[in-house]
Amino acid sequence: MTMTNSKRGAMKLARGLAVLAAIAAVIAAGRYANEHFAPGMAAAGAETASQPLPEIRFQDARGNSRSLADFRGRVVLLNLWATWCVPCRKEMPSLDRLQAQLGGPAFEVVALSIDKSPQAVREFYREYGIRKLALYIDPSAEVTSTLGAVGIPTTLLVDGDGRERWRRVGPAEWDAPEEVARIREYIQAGARSGGRKLLDQP
Repeated sequence: MTMTNSKRGAMKLARGLAVLAAIAAVIAAGRYANEHFAPGMAAAGAETASQPLPEIRFQDARGNSRSLADFRGRVVLLNLWATWCVPCRKEMPSLDRLQAQLGGPAFEVVALSIDKSPQAVREFYREYGIRKLALYIDPSAEVTSTLGAVGIPTTLLVDGDGRERWRRVGPAEWDAPEEVARIREYIQAGARSGGRKLLDQP
């Protein structure tokens, strides 16, 4: 039985509509991620309401247990990444430069790798000339699910009280002037409030 031209045309139209629907879904998903998970990247993105983060634990370079509570009182830029993640590899040098520029008693970049072994991270740091970032890993990768990360890299700005102020999905040039200025505002606000973040600041 041969297919009529009208049937062929209908099938082509249906396939075309299906492709357009898939494209629209991808665009909508990207917009949702930007607006809800990456307020710094969304065209009209507002910061998320500050909320306490759940307790997360990870390991330092010596295998000691650490947590975000260890950084209480400091503004923390928490970056979830992995050595095998191409966008992560691209942005890591800028995080290292940001730590060199702003790191200290009031601010810390916590680059938390989900690699299985610290050796992979050591080799990556050596290859890419990462000198200022401390080595932290979460070999179980449980932190990503605990924090509801939709992918890596995901970066959270955490205030001195351990509350998430905003997050960004995807890589960024973290030492770009606009990024540095934005983070510096949080550091200065924390200093003005005696080391505690002004939670009502927009």
